[in-house]
Amino acid sequence: MSEQTGSGGGLNEYIQHHLTQNTIQLGGGGFHVDTWVVSLVLGLIFILWFGLAARRATAGVPSKGQAFVELILEFIDGQVKDTFHGDRSSITPLALTIFVWVVLMNGMDLLPLDMPGWIVKTTAGAEVAHHTYFRWVPTADLNTTFGLSIPVFFIILYHSMKAKGIGGFGKELLTAPFHAHGTVAKIVLAPANLGLNLIEYCVKPVSLAMRLFGNMYGGELVFMLIAGLLGGSLVMFVPGVIFNAAWALFHILIVLLQAFIFMILTVVYIAGAYESH
Repeated sequence: MSEQTGSGGGLNEYIQHHLTQNTIQLGGGGFHVDTWVVSLVLGLIFILWFGLAARRATAGVPSKGQAFVELILEFIDGQVKDTFHGDRSSITPLALTIFVWVVLMNGMDLLPLDMPGWIVKTTAGAEVAHHTYFRWVPTADLNTTFGLSIPVFFIILYHSMKAKGIGGFGKELLTAPFHAHGTVAKIVLAPANLGLNLIEYCVKPVSLAMRLFGNMYGGELVFMLIAGLLGGSLVMFVPGVIFNAAWALFHILIVLLQAFIFMILTVVYIAGAYESH
């Protein structure tokens, strides 16, 4: 990293440089260009990949690419079928999109950490690389994880209203989980019921976002520590490669598991929207 951030900065500067987003200031906040570009490109790759696979699908012996896509689709549909017992025509595509897109975004953590800096240095020089920031793990950015979980929140609300009606949904907010008999008792318990239900609904997107962010941010930070501590000299090159490879192999599990958890919890929350307290 000394090549990218300049010599003498040490581990702190190395990590700080890698944790800085490529940001455009807009009003009182900032727009993370790197997060947006990488997540958009990966989303387009997913659409192109599965779209071409669907168009080229044949009824005969499938190609390896078609078989792989079908394997993913059957796995996701099986998970949705086990969790959601209603019409899956819109739920399975949602789950598939979440799983594959999050896997692709998480998987960016397995690419060489200093590749963006090396590309900039090679093409534009060390000074430009020193002042260029690019984080290419979108799910290590809270903007991405909340950007995924907030739409899930509104999808849950939609299915709750679809299953119970707007009136029934509103009634459930005021009368559950503390049920009461009699008008006076219902009025007394209504604020407590509403408060608990609001907390329950709001916790869902927050927990989804924070869980995914925390795991990917932690994994990214471990790669930075390994590279910063073991990548500064030729003597530490081999140990650095070994430790990076070992962590990468373990991190593959995290990449897949976090995508699966985000996907399956989304389906669980939607299924719960059709249940009454």
